[in-house]
Amino acid sequence: MPGNLVNTSAQVMCAHGGQAQATMPNTQVQVGGSPTVTLAAPWTIAGCANPPPPAQLGPCVTATWIPGTGTVRVTSNGMPLLVQSSQSLCVPTPAPLIISNAGQTKVTAM
Repeated sequence: MPGNLVNTSAQVMCAHGGQAQATMPNTQVQVGGSPTVTLAAPWTIAGCANPPPPAQLGPCVTATWIPGTGTVRVTSNGMPLLVQSSQSLCVPTPAPLIISNAGQTKVTAM
């Protein structure tokens, strides 16, 4: 999927409003002055408003990106990079992460 490459300055949150943060920035490639993120890197989530059991599954804690939703033609260290259209799943809820701002708009990739 083509889209803007995501860097560590991106605004990413879970579907319940929790702020997501990359755990392993890719310092080998920077765009917009900040490191990019590979698809393999998990993200941590803080401040998720999803209620704990028994009402719901609890707040989102981590998220992983779905293989095949990152870059296909552009890689770093053999790994696909995260783009604004990449898809993810949070744990313990199956909610997605939402990338509202990729952190930069000059570099796109497929």
